[in-house]
Amino acid sequence: MPWPKGTRALVLHNAKARQGEQALVPVRERLAAGGLLVTVEPFESLPEIARDVTRLHQTADIIVVCGGDGSISSAAPAVIESGLPLGIIPAGTANDLARTLSIPLDFAAAADVIVESHSRRIDVGMVNGHAFFNVASIGISSELAQKLDPAIKKRFGRLGYAVAALRVILAAQRFRARIREKGESRTVSTYQVAIGNGRLYGGGNVVEENAAIDDGTLDLYSLEVKNLWKLALMLRAFRSGTHGAWKEVRTAKCVEFDIETRRPMPVNTDGEIVTATPAHFRVLPRAISVLAPCECPTTARQFPLYHH
Repeated sequence: MPWPKGTRALVLHNAKARQGEQALVPVRERLAAGGLLVTVEPFESLPEIARDVTRLHQTADIIVVCGGDGSISSAAPAVIESGLPLGIIPAGTANDLARTLSIPLDFAAAADVIVESHSRRIDVGMVNGHAFFNVASIGISSELAQKLDPAIKKRFGRLGYAVAALRVILAAQRFRARIREKGESRTVSTYQVAIGNGRLYGGGNVVEENAAIDDGTLDLYSLEVKNLWKLALMLRAFRSGTHGAWKEVRTAKCVEFDIETRRPMPVNTDGEIVTATPAHFRVLPRAISVLAPCECPTTARQFPLYHH
């Protein structure tokens, strides 16, 4: 069912994303062809996104974020507060949320998904008050997020990511962390602790083979190998989500986790450093409505008509 005529779409556009301004042309055209009234609001830094949603949501019926995973996660708390559906135009490097939701990476096709108006409620992960859709991590991934030059990321995309990752891995060191869940705690020596909310992260790795973005839980893994060379043997397992079968990988599933480290360590959420340990993680089940391809007739839902 198409949107009612005159439905207003507020498009938040990351002017610094890899695809830049070219993303807006097909997006504007397809949304307008679908009868939507489009307003574009550019942003240059992540804190601007939530402020823009809070400031402008009363003039919109749909919030559309044109950017990468970090931009979409930054918008999440304000979008939840607004109660409006979220549309996604994947204009980042990895676009793991779009892949999890089967949203096309082509801009025009992604805009067509928004026009089709199929909705789906998904979970949102939170760490120290910051939202994430895919994964939050401490250790190797955080080091990578800090050392990946934005200019290299924009120019070379996944290749730049891979080169930076190799450098970080070669210099990585284990750290001690205390993990608390369900009232119990354990201290581990690890290279990385990751907590997933969705299914995909890091350009197509799988958080856990049975993970889903609407299962109401978080999936944790702790990488406790003694020699990083063994990661090469584990790569296929991480791509399929079966890494928990390795004895050097600790896994857990819960709705809340607490992570403490001897000294504050940065926490990377969906590619952005947003906070530091000690870190409290929790899940907000089915907290946000996203516009995504219809899964099947029994699960697809439509948003109610808006009246102005």
